[in-house]
Amino acid sequence: MTRRVVVTGLGAVTALGCEVSEFWDRICAGKSGVGPLQRFDCSDFKVRFGGEVKELDLAEVLPERESRKLDRFVQFAVCGAHKAIVQSGLDFSQGDPFRYGVLVGSGIGGLGEIEDQHAVLFDRGPNRVSPFMIPKLMVNAASGNISVHWGLRGPNSAVATACASGSNAIGDAFRLIQFDKADVMVTGGSEAAITPMGLSGFARMSALSTRNDDPQRASRPWDKDRDGFVIAEGAGIVVLEELEHASRRGAPILAEVLGYGMSADGNHMTAPDPEGRGAAYAMMLAVKDSGKNFTDVDYINAHGTSTPLGDVAETNAIKTVFGSHSKALSVSSTKSQLGHLLGASGGVEFVISVLALQHQVAPPTINLDNPDPQCDLEYIPHEPRPMKLNTLLKNSFGFGGHNACLVLGRAP
Repeated sequence: MTRRVVVTGLGAVTALGCEVSEFWDRICAGKSGVGPLQRFDCSDFKVRFGGEVKELDLAEVLPERESRKLDRFVQFAVCGAHKAIVQSGLDFSQGDPFRYGVLVGSGIGGLGEIEDQHAVLFDRGPNRVSPFMIPKLMVNAASGNISVHWGLRGPNSAVATACASGSNAIGDAFRLIQFDKADVMVTGGSEAAITPMGLSGFARMSALSTRNDDPQRASRPWDKDRDGFVIAEGAGIVVLEELEHASRRGAPILAEVLGYGMSADGNHMTAPDPEGRGAAYAMMLAVKDSGKNFTDVDYINAHGTSTPLGDVAETNAIKTVFGSHSKALSVSSTKSQLGHLLGASGGVEFVISVLALQHQVAPPTINLDNPDPQCDLEYIPHEPRPMKLNTLLKNSFGFGGHNACLVLGRAP
């Protein structure tokens, strides 16, 4: 018999804020966190905007001496974990540290550190490369540093499945608790790929929107005028806990994780299957795993990246899975407000999904002014929608054809 898994802590580091309550208020107000990039000079770049994190107070968690030893994506993850753990009320000095684990995903890892040390190598020679380079850039550096910072000795791993990383990490952590390998997992995704190489690489693929003159309206999922995604950075970290473990200590139970499904497109490294068959299979598995009927799903927090191919493929997948019920579903993409956080997107959107269940409000898709006829579902344009939410589905799809879907329910 599998164990029930609940959410007891939320942490978000985003372009729309780094405190969960403020972040949620801005989501519901239809605000955009996208704007001109400021961290480096991108005046010669094809794309010059994105969703940068600007409000994070690192000193709240990390002394400057420690933060300098961490890549930006790890800084985000540790700060997100701090916020989630504080909300959960967990005291890791109590109990068995081998029952507390960490599983954090990242699509790219320490790209900034790679770029910085590549410049040092060629400008100053191999003996000047930082001894901290390797432990800073590793994709598993987020999980490892969270484990070290809080002394967590249970299952510890990392996931790198491109833009599905955060959702895969949460799903894998869910399974570890379900099958009694851990009682608590700190999990989610983190990414900091707004660097000269990251920005130019995605731009050269023609993956990014080029609306430099109107960045806040550039991410427009499901809209016929969409022209690519908006790159963003940040982290979404949550605390998952076995239900009885959480109940015994009087923890705040925010939502329940009900199901998890994953699959591959087996189609192309960067383009989705046009029919969304792999995505549909992952959605189907997640709903079946939850024990719910397909008609029980009220809302989908979609992957919805604002790419010409991806939005159509996801629409097709939803129709395949839900049939006639797809017309009754409410669907939205919060990437319209945040941009696309790549491997962190699933973590941040999981936080949003939990908040939607708590507040009984489905967040909006802003910038949906001219719906694409091929994207003909109810995408909640412009304004949030108060509604009865008992069960929702969270979708994440990544380059390489990775698909990860999670089903959440209201707190038991």
